[in-house]
Amino acid sequence: MTEQDRWQQHNDQYLTTALSWLRLRLGWKVVQHRNANRQADSLPEVLAKIDQVKVDQAAQAMAQAAATEPPPALVLLGRRLGLSPFEQDILLLCAAMELDVHVPTLCANLPPKQPQPTFALALALFDQPAWDALSADRPLRYWQLIQIHQPAAQSLTTSPLQIDERIVNYLKGLNNLDDRLAPFLMPLEADLDAVELPPSQQAMAETVLGQMTRPSGHGVLPVVQLLGTDTLSQQLVARQVAEALGRYLYRLPLELLPAPVSDLESIARLWQRESLLLPLALYLDAQNADLSAATAGQLSVLQRFLARSDGLIFLATLDQQRNLGRAAIALEVRKPTAAEQEQAWAMALGDAAEHSPALLAAQFSLNLAEIQQVTESVFAETAEITTPLHDRLWDGCLAVSRPRLDALAQPIEPKATWDDIVLPGEELELLHQLADQVSQRHQVYNQWGFRRRMNRGLGINALFAGDSGTGKTMAAEVIANDLRLNLYRIDLSAVVSKFIGETEKNLRRLFDAAEDGGAVLFFDEADALFGKRSEVKDSHDRYANIEINYLLQRMESYRGLAILATNLKSSLDTAFLRRLRFVINFSFPGLPEREAIWQGAFPPETPTEGLDYEHLARFNLTGGNIHNVVLNAAFQAAKAQTAVTMPLVLAAVRTELKKCDRPINELDFCDPSDLNSQNSEAYPLARR
Repeated sequence: MTEQDRWQQHNDQYLTTALSWLRLRLGWKVVQHRNANRQADSLPEVLAKIDQVKVDQAAQAMAQAAATEPPPALVLLGRRLGLSPFEQDILLLCAAMELDVHVPTLCANLPPKQPQPTFALALALFDQPAWDALSADRPLRYWQLIQIHQPAAQSLTTSPLQIDERIVNYLKGLNNLDDRLAPFLMPLEADLDAVELPPSQQAMAETVLGQMTRPSGHGVLPVVQLLGTDTLSQQLVARQVAEALGRYLYRLPLELLPAPVSDLESIARLWQRESLLLPLALYLDAQNADLSAATAGQLSVLQRFLARSDGLIFLATLDQQRNLGRAAIALEVRKPTAAEQEQAWAMALGDAAEHSPALLAAQFSLNLAEIQQVTESVFAETAEITTPLHDRLWDGCLAVSRPRLDALAQPIEPKATWDDIVLPGEELELLHQLADQVSQRHQVYNQWGFRRRMNRGLGINALFAGDSGTGKTMAAEVIANDLRLNLYRIDLSAVVSKFIGETEKNLRRLFDAAEDGGAVLFFDEADALFGKRSEVKDSHDRYANIEINYLLQRMESYRGLAILATNLKSSLDTAFLRRLRFVINFSFPGLPEREAIWQGAFPPETPTEGLDYEHLARFNLTGGNIHNVVLNAAFQAAKAQTAVTMPLVLAAVRTELKKCDRPINELDFCDPSDLNSQNSEAYPLARR
């Protein structure tokens, strides 16, 4: 028999003894009442055999059963919730209504002649009665152990009392979480059980444990604020602390807490009661909550809940919160270090690791559960897959990190390669250097020791400056494609806000989501965000400068690859130029570059006939303009069911020049061999 089974057997015996004592006491009171009123004895003859001696003997047996360790549930409940002996007797009387069929009949034979327990009956029945037992601040009502059904015009003392169902189950030895908390609480994910904390996070957990075991003058545990963006690492640290203290950890999303004061008060008291009845800890998830002082909505709900709750509570949030209504400690929970991630990859991959752990840890910043998820999914793939293991692991890391950014930026599928982009030699060499620095970060930062000397700026930033259509977006695609990373264009409409402080919040969410390293951030039209700071003349200038200052700091601390593109380089704040690793100017393409662009503009599958690329290169068009011309000519050819010919291309060139308000030289639209012919009809379609 286990310890739990022995305790359950002892608790059942105690409850049987307590109910027997209560029946005898009620019966003895009934006998006294009937004798005092000289009523005929219509009750069973057993009542005639009840006397004070039997009641005292039952009370003594009950006291002996209660003195054992561990104590029975009713005694333990009294200790944990601060019940007086009289309040415990009231609770036993209410529980007896659910557990003993004789009690309603006995109650009905005592004033106030009701088959339910009342406060008046308890005052007359038990020793050491106290009038404040049913006051709002005493345990019976504060902890919602009983409910008072008081109809209109009926006194408090004669109103029926009913015990809470959760408490009845507790007295019987069934100690399960209250059903009313089930819609709000949920156990943490089961997959956390297979993950062990790395040394850096284990040190965080030990720091929290040291704070929890330190004596407090008020006897109330402080709220543990777990700061950061990595939810799973926060949960792992919280679980480690809860397990060390012997508690079950439940998660409560802050947005589920009700705003009405009465509902919130009820939930807070129920949770506090459960934390006293069960070894529980609460993981209060506020990652998606708006806790700014400007809104004050969810912040006030959080403050009120914490002020009225006790026990071990973890608060997971981005930033440290002050004035929570009770003492708090703050701890920033970071992801495992690069070395710990590399070690985790090596352990997960085993003999198949080769060079993958170092490369994956250098590019991606994942927690241990995500590393485990990627390796398990890759190893679970069928054996027929011929893709190298490292490439499949890389793709798995991209898939894990991608969803966080999809809601904040526009994904671009990078299709362009080095063969597709046409740039002068110097600019092309700078692009290759940019890609090489991203791919070689592990060796330089980790193996060659530069990480120890740098506390920020581990990422790589670049500025692509040039006129529209000169290849800035294509260059970003080429870089992302070469590095095999996701490419995201930042949507300024979703980032910039007219409300003070909102732009910084959106930018922080964006950079935090991209920190995992699986994405290239492409800020198109960057001058709209990274403009020059101005002289402060009013509050608008001050807050605009704050946004730019935040961007300066965040760009410097960002560890990934961020590319800024602008048509107006002179509009950028000069402080950005110092923080940029590369500045690449995309100039208007010259004649050789334009000819090369024309030669590679049509896909191999497109039927072409008689195209004069040297002649087409004479038109002053950028790569973006040429792309538009090629696409328009292809559609015209498809409609005519012919190959793409020179007249079709020239007609599309004429349309593009008109769209851009460029001057048109009619001689450029004639056959070069017939320029001396005044009525040349060599390219008739080009004249439309």
